[in-house]
Amino acid sequence: MTAAELLPTRPARRHTIATLRPPIDLDLAIKLDCENASGAPSKTGTKVFMAISALYGDDHNFTHDLESFFWVLFWACVHCNSPGGRRHVSKFEAWNFESTENLAKIKKGSVDEEDKFTKEVEENVTTYCTPLIPCVQELRKGVFPRGKRWLEQDPQLYSRMKFILQRAIDSLDAQRQ
Repeated sequence: MTAAELLPTRPARRHTIATLRPPIDLDLAIKLDCENASGAPSKTGTKVFMAISALYGDDHNFTHDLESFFWVLFWACVHCNSPGGRRHVSKFEAWNFESTENLAKIKKGSVDEEDKFTKEVEENVTTYCTPLIPCVQELRKGVFPRGKRWLEQDPQLYSRMKFILQRAIDSLDAQRQ
């Protein structure tokens, strides 16, 4: 998946979550009817975007994918300083070189208390991404209720995240007008 696939398109009138670009490799996907985890090793993927539970080695579930989206958005807000521009932030670049257990502890420590997370966001999000701060903070509350990682699946998490993202898009549209 590429960063461009995560960005909303801009239809003539306005954009919604429903108009996100489709993944370009979806044609290679295979539809499976399954109720349980795939059986793939739980530590697959780009480490810095992995869910905390996945870093600890828990079996994969859909909430890991939703938490991964949160980490991708957080990473983008810290590193994206203009359309197509990127800055390097040593503190977060170092995440690539941590062990999975250490990275899980670092991530947990950055989201477990709202005031710490707010400080982290205010100090590290680029000026370009500042309008996304309320969205990132709201997503943190949904993905990490009461500052804790999910220990069991929440079937409503996807809907809540989609609502938060749609509200952020609407707010950004209103600011542009």
